[in-house]
Amino acid sequence: MPDQKIILTVLGSAGGVAKAILSVLEKSSQDVHDPIHSFIRSCRLHLVDQKQKADAYYQSLFPRLFPQTTLHQFDLNEPGKFRDHLLRTKTTHVIDVSWADTVQMLDCCSELGVKYINTALENTMVDENERLAGYSLLERYRIFEENRARIAKQKPTAIIGSGMNPGVVQWMALDLMKKRPDELPLACYIVEHDDSIYNDPALIQEETVYSTWSPECFLDEAVLNYPMFMKKKLPLMIFGQVYEQDFKVTLGSKTFYGCLMPHEEVITLGKTFDMETGFIYRVSDYMTNLLHAYLEDSDPLWDWEHHVLDPAVGEVGGRDMVGVLLVYPDKEIYKYNVMASSDVYPEYRTNATYLQVACGIYGALSTLLLDKIPEGVYFVDELLLQTESRYGEYLCYYMRDWVEGENPVSDGLLLDRMRLRP
Repeated sequence: MPDQKIILTVLGSAGGVAKAILSVLEKSSQDVHDPIHSFIRSCRLHLVDQKQKADAYYQSLFPRLFPQTTLHQFDLNEPGKFRDHLLRTKTTHVIDVSWADTVQMLDCCSELGVKYINTALENTMVDENERLAGYSLLERYRIFEENRARIAKQKPTAIIGSGMNPGVVQWMALDLMKKRPDELPLACYIVEHDDSIYNDPALIQEETVYSTWSPECFLDEAVLNYPMFMKKKLPLMIFGQVYEQDFKVTLGSKTFYGCLMPHEEVITLGKTFDMETGFIYRVSDYMTNLLHAYLEDSDPLWDWEHHVLDPAVGEVGGRDMVGVLLVYPDKEIYKYNVMASSDVYPEYRTNATYLQVACGIYGALSTLLLDKIPEGVYFVDELLLQTESRYGEYLCYYMRDWVEGENPVSDGLLLDRMRLRP
């Protein structure tokens, strides 16, 4: 394939997700066998952040691509500046891993014919409205859907929610469903067990929230939103704290209990298929016990230090397992990926969770560059069902280790799995 010039803008470039996807793109630029190598080795990169990092940070992260890179610092909450940036730089593709308003960013890109990828639905107005605290994900989804038809008239090409979850997990779910094409599962559960924590106890400080991704976003799901799942294509809430109860997950010989968290892929899969859907998530025992201790009053957690587990600070033990569990009347089938930060960091300079997210973004970018995707705004499950995308093939280039298996009996639906914590 001959070189084709693309101009790529990354929004939120100073954050952890951006660091991971830029590390992956650096690999792509040097690997002649990488599916999008010919695009990336000659691309122009524009990195945008409200609080931009120094040149040296990026130069050390991706020395091969750095000479093709320009740094920008401005506030994406002023969409006029973003629109001017797209026009001035002649950007062809945007990867949005910022907290900017999804509808505003997509509007600008659609108007100018720029292809757009993001990892989550964002809306600052919703986040700042305390009355919506328990329902913020549903409200962000509602606002996005209300604007989707209007944006579609501009003939956009966009992939929404392409990280690990949402993103790769929808591909896993559909890939598993192909194994029993004549039978719809009773339920599809996105399951994650991330027991990552520093190996050195001296690095674990008091009054600190630890997460392998944005602690603020984690707390939003863990202590502000109500537990949510989909049933009969409707979102249902459990009116209580997320950490008041947990739910059993069995993956062969591995069993854990996790909490029910609101997530984009739960809504999109649950609206597409008439099956119960939910996201069952367990973090490290340290954080699980801490959050349970603050069930009655979680407000102090917002005033604590918030720390992303970073292998550059100290060795991060544990692993992040993310997968899908499909429940049938007679059995369960599952598929998951496991990564350890101790393996990931030497090669990618990031933690395991962020690399998993980056693989989903890479899959979406590869689809926009290589596949003939009709104009439209797609969640990943819609992309796979409505187009000839090879998304799964692309993401597997860097996410290579998969475990598939079967449970000969089932633990049942969500309420059958529920355990109230003492």
